[in-house]
Amino acid sequence: MSSGLQRRRVTSNNNSSSTNAPGSISTPGLSSLSSLSSLSPGPASPEPSNYHSESFASENGHRIAFDPRDLEEGDERSKQPGLTLMEEVLLMGLKDKQGYLSFWNDNISYALRGCIVLELAFRGRISMQRDPTRRRLPLCDRLIEVIDERLTGEVLLDEALKLMKGSEKMSVAAWIDLMSGETWNLMKIGYQLKQVRERLAKGLVDKGILRTEKRNFLLFDMATHPVSDTGAKDEIRRRAINILTTKTVVLNASPLVPDDVPFRYLRTVAMVCAAYAANVLENALSNLSHDGRDRAFGRVDELLGDYSQWPFASKPGGSGAIGINLAQEISDELNANKDKELQIEVVAAALSVFTRLDSIL
Repeated sequence: MSSGLQRRRVTSNNNSSSTNAPGSISTPGLSSLSSLSSLSPGPASPEPSNYHSESFASENGHRIAFDPRDLEEGDERSKQPGLTLMEEVLLMGLKDKQGYLSFWNDNISYALRGCIVLELAFRGRISMQRDPTRRRLPLCDRLIEVIDERLTGEVLLDEALKLMKGSEKMSVAAWIDLMSGETWNLMKIGYQLKQVRERLAKGLVDKGILRTEKRNFLLFDMATHPVSDTGAKDEIRRRAINILTTKTVVLNASPLVPDDVPFRYLRTVAMVCAAYAANVLENALSNLSHDGRDRAFGRVDELLGDYSQWPFASKPGGSGAIGINLAQEISDELNANKDKELQIEVVAAALSVFTRLDSIL
């Protein structure tokens, strides 16, 4: 006896008196229904999808199928830094041994949401809306849009990207406010990204940079995340000090920021400006003298003023001839990526939002 149902083959002739093969199931009226369905227009067949696969021959002669999009995503992720801007700012603010942020820091939550917008712009997922009339509006009030829906592999970035894709177009300032929960509109309270600091810390635990411990704070226990890999935090400190104190800025390749990462110098400027807005930059400058810290804070204030405008208002030199080559390095990065000017305009808009924070004013 045949196991299961067998598909009956219909011959090309129209002989309705043909005998079924042994073991096949005869369904009354099936031939007439099939002929009617062939005559009726019916629903249109779905359009072919963009999905296609390729294959290559392995050593043993077998062919292995793969999706070329997987290779494209792998190539793209290999050109991204080891840590996101949010993770770098959070790591800069964490106490190394205690593993928690200052309880009096009210700015870091808002600055981290701004870093999400910065990171999405650097990764080419969002840009300013291509509308010539946008220049009539202040930079932070110009509308942004999603230009690439591909997921980044970072949970917070992908969550924010889905929110932006499923919503009406809003400005940079509006998105940072909504993701921070800074809104009186009850219809948009769902845009708030919750537990951002804790989720970032757990991501750093997964990457082997932090570890999780439980500490007792009098009335309650709290999970803390002391630094286990001090090399990553030291590298972030070196980059911050390099760009704020040295006469000629040279960013050497590192596992966190390889040579092929786009906008390496502009990314570092965005990192120190975000850390300044989050009120955690002082932790990176703790080894400098009192005068050295004052000069570094003066320099980051200049950088934030120059790069919160579009086009950028950066000038060679700076306070005390610090970073005399920085403007040229960033100009070279922009010239090499002229098709991404609308994305970098989002970077300038996010930095302009930082200039309004109390920690800077």
